[in-house]
Amino acid sequence: MNVIVQPQKGNYKILFLDNLQVRAVGIAEIDATPKGYRPGHYRVRWGGKHQFRSTPSKELVVSLRKASVYLTQADEAFEGFLHDFQIPFTRTSVCRICLMEDRVTPLNRKNGIRYTTGEQICFDCARRELRRELATMGKVGMQALGHLEELLRNYRDMDKVLASVQPEKVKISQALFDRLDAHPVQKTQSLDELPIPRAFIDVAGVETLMPAQQMAVDGGLLYGKHLLVVSATASGKTFIGEMAGMKNYLEGRGHTLFLVPLVALAVQKYQRFEERYGKIAGVGVLIGQARIRLPDNAPVGDRNIRAPIVVGTYEGVDHFIRSGKRLPPIGTVVIDEVQMLEDPDRGHRLDGLVARLKYLAPKAQFLYLSATIGVPKVLAKKLGATLVRYDDRPVALERYLIFVEHKQKIPTIKRLCTQEYSRVSSKGFHGQTIVFTHARARTHVIADALGPGYAAYHAGLTSQERREIEAKFLSGKIKAVVTTAALGAGVDFPASQVIFDSLAMGISWLSVQEFNQMAGRAGRPDFHDLGKVVVLAEPGASYSRSSGSTEEEVAMKLLKGEMEEVAPEHDLEQSSEEYVANAVVCQGRLPELDRINGTMVGTMEPVLDILLGKDLVTLQEERVVLTPLAKVMAEHFIGVERLGEIRRLMRKIDDPLEIVAELECAEMEQKKEKEKKRRK
Repeated sequence: MNVIVQPQKGNYKILFLDNLQVRAVGIAEIDATPKGYRPGHYRVRWGGKHQFRSTPSKELVVSLRKASVYLTQADEAFEGFLHDFQIPFTRTSVCRICLMEDRVTPLNRKNGIRYTTGEQICFDCARRELRRELATMGKVGMQALGHLEELLRNYRDMDKVLASVQPEKVKISQALFDRLDAHPVQKTQSLDELPIPRAFIDVAGVETLMPAQQMAVDGGLLYGKHLLVVSATASGKTFIGEMAGMKNYLEGRGHTLFLVPLVALAVQKYQRFEERYGKIAGVGVLIGQARIRLPDNAPVGDRNIRAPIVVGTYEGVDHFIRSGKRLPPIGTVVIDEVQMLEDPDRGHRLDGLVARLKYLAPKAQFLYLSATIGVPKVLAKKLGATLVRYDDRPVALERYLIFVEHKQKIPTIKRLCTQEYSRVSSKGFHGQTIVFTHARARTHVIADALGPGYAAYHAGLTSQERREIEAKFLSGKIKAVVTTAALGAGVDFPASQVIFDSLAMGISWLSVQEFNQMAGRAGRPDFHDLGKVVVLAEPGASYSRSSGSTEEEVAMKLLKGEMEEVAPEHDLEQSSEEYVANAVVCQGRLPELDRINGTMVGTMEPVLDILLGKDLVTLQEERVVLTPLAKVMAEHFIGVERLGEIRRLMRKIDDPLEIVAELECAEMEQKKEKEKKRRK
């Protein structure tokens, strides 16, 4: 038999074991007498009984002499008693919390967990203590709990794990989720070695290719090959488009269209291209006409669609095409952020735009750029392009996961941003942060709470306000911008750190692709030595009553998730909008219309019979003839369902603003329904 002795306040707990199973529990007192230490009052509880019975103290001596005795810690009185009665003993390490519950779990370096008091406890007890800590924060999903328990196994330190739920108490380094290492330096060619015009080399501002650029060149970039380039943020994708576009233009193969998803990004690209290439090629910008005439809506540059290089938003260029206007000879089409094909609201328009451009510029070279594409080989085949995939990052990326209550998010953000700004990279730049949140109003709440040195940034600001913030960030005068998830693929803020205040875009959770796109903004090779991504997940939080997940569950899915194949399915509204737009560019000729529809990546619903039934088109000798109302549909990005709703409201309401308000409400409800179906 083995006996475990645990000193307690004023007495000693004694466990009698048989193969680590507790057979009896005793409580003993040790008295100091003139003859030495002697056993005093002694009680024993046997088997599964609940009550202790007083027992003669001599039975304690008899029991100990028959057993192997182990002390859990040094104790002068009990050791003196054992010495006086010539009872040998050994020190051992067991879990104190288990002993309190009459269990014995031996500890060693491999299975002990460092507890907050500095002592060692067993894994099961540490897990229960962790769950008690989490209970104060509300419900925590099973995936998040599993992650924290895995950290316990790996770190064997409760303090380090609690860093993920108590960020104000522990260093952020203890909440590390994983690390993506930077790539080793690879040998690449200089621009002088490439078959590109000297005029371009002289103004490009680049001497040597980056690895992703070298792979594109090796893949046929400079010989007219269509490419899908998938590589991390800051790996040089934009310059890939510049090389092909300028080479094709200077060698007489046509103008360049450089298409981006956001106005702010288009303005940035335009200004950069104008500064770099303005002397050898004119640069234009096409971002659509503002509906409201204000001084702030003044053109940001030359809106000449016939400039050798035109930077435009998807919708800006698409509106030009849908209106039946003719493009100049196009030699290169660059589609930046092509993962937007998966966007539930705008993906069908980008899909249709690419198909229309292929029809209008059949000899052009098409380049598709993205940092995040699921199963890119499949998308490359659908686009008729060669895949260039570069998985390595130019800067190492560390990802952190912190479970935090809502009220602690802003203080945590401020602490992290302040710490990051205090660091200066080997390139001489302060660490700066992009904070992503779910709504424009929240950007102001956070920025105002953080105080001077922080700025809210979103599409609702005037262009002058946005440009001022961009300039301050680039000059290192502000520590962080707080922006919406909608700008995740947007303006070029060279940040070393990205913080997720929320994991939603509006009321919908981010997809793995969107999350990776936003997270990839952390760390730029020309500015930083390391990128950091910090996810602040609130246990139990949701941004929609209909949501079936909570924020900490979504955090685990995003951090561990795999991106899905780009395979959009366009519904009736989207299909009808793209059908009439495609009919505009080919003047309704059925064989050509079918060919354009067939080149789209997504699947379209059959809509011709519906359009005929609603008298929006007619068939005349292998041609689909659009009515004036159908042309309005094409030009103004409207499908049959929205058109029907507009016509219904016009019969009831005279005020155009009221009609717009009703349409917006109906559109929000439709988005909610689509989100429910998508989650199912």
